[in-house]
Amino acid sequence: MKSYVTTLIVAAGMACIAIADADAAEPVKARIDSGTLAGASLNGVNTFKGVPFAVPPVGVLRWTAPAKPAAWSGERDATKFSLPCPQPVNTDGTANGGGVSGLYSEDCLYLNVWAPANARSAPVMLWLYGGAGFLGAGHLGSYDGSAFARDGVIVVTINYRLGSLGYFAHPALTKATPADQPLSNYALMDAIEALRWVQRNIANFGGDASNVTLFGQSAGGAMVLNLFGVPTAQGLFQKAIVESGALLRPGKTLKEAEAAGKAAAAALGLSGASATIERLRAISSARFVTTEATRRGNTGVIDGRLVTASAEQALQSGTALDVPLIIGTNNGESGAEAAQTVARLAASGAPAYLYQFKYVPDWKLPEQPNGAPHSAEIVYVFDSWATSVSGGPQVSAKDRQVAAKVHSCWVAFAKSVPSARSLNCADGFNWPAYTPQNDAVAVFGEKPEVQKSSALPVFVAPVPAPAAS
Repeated sequence: MKSYVTTLIVAAGMACIAIADADAAEPVKARIDSGTLAGASLNGVNTFKGVPFAVPPVGVLRWTAPAKPAAWSGERDATKFSLPCPQPVNTDGTANGGGVSGLYSEDCLYLNVWAPANARSAPVMLWLYGGAGFLGAGHLGSYDGSAFARDGVIVVTINYRLGSLGYFAHPALTKATPADQPLSNYALMDAIEALRWVQRNIANFGGDASNVTLFGQSAGGAMVLNLFGVPTAQGLFQKAIVESGALLRPGKTLKEAEAAGKAAAAALGLSGASATIERLRAISSARFVTTEATRRGNTGVIDGRLVTASAEQALQSGTALDVPLIIGTNNGESGAEAAQTVARLAASGAPAYLYQFKYVPDWKLPEQPNGAPHSAEIVYVFDSWATSVSGGPQVSAKDRQVAAKVHSCWVAFAKSVPSARSLNCADGFNWPAYTPQNDAVAVFGEKPEVQKSSALPVFVAPVPAPAAS
């Protein structure tokens, strides 16, 4: 009960701050190819929220490639976040595993922009959130881009379709889709469409469309890596960051995905001739996200149209997009070996930077005795203690200092030239690019330091205590 009350108090305090900030903000406008946006400017940061980057994927547009949104007349309010994409939410109003609570909508393809008020050719970073491919949203407080904007970098966060609405294949859908249109990987298509929006529009916010870093965590990091095997992603981003997302898997064939889709449709009561595309599209999004067989979707499909090779195949064959890369994990989770493998494969071309995050605040040690768990690095990358639900009065000066140092390395990467072989972070920390010879990994603890990746301890999941008899 005590922690719940504390959470309510912190949340209430943050709500008061948000109201005060809204009152202090000044209006700011931006003209994009769809119309004029009316956002807000506060403390040198311009924000534009709930900006459509694609037509709503509803009705007959469910399971179709996203397209450029329709234009509007007049000014569009861009001071409020849009609803997240459909996903399982808790009935008691608490956040799900992706940090989302409350309402959602299938009309969810919107993005948010944080930009320096006087940006001129600023580097750009586009964020893909995690959530196992069926949870999450781009509006969460941990993803607030204010610190990046303060440091001269424009941040864009997006929503992308989730679960079986974002990853789905079925023979009826394949039959209904023109032969030149991609299949199955609708979440990846959403990310590509958002990157195209950036190419068309980011200059109107003071951004440099030729210096775009695509970054993501967990499922979002896996999406970043998967795009290395997508030829049409070439030129849409010039750098990449994968946080806890080095999932090297062979991928599924379209036939395998169609078979899984038929089984999922049968769980919804549609099988055989009854499983038409019209009937599949008539099923409510709520049924998709609350049915166990359909809520997660079917990721990692090589449809042969959009995705021509898995990330592993592309890296192994040398056909992957060759862009500078940061990749790593936290020390309280698995995946370090996969990140090392990706860094080793990627290092043959553009520079690759390997990291491990291990910092645990003193006040979190009791609940994180095995090191920094999955997702722990996000608030440090964004330097977003002030807006994250993880924040509050318990956050120490040391915690904030660690966040500032980690954040500075991500900023340095966004600002770096593609040929750079080291990153100059805050307080004189120099992070060298990984090579098989130097085996360098940046370890982010209380103070960052460069070590040998081969010397890092291997994470072993703790064995749960036996149940009491």
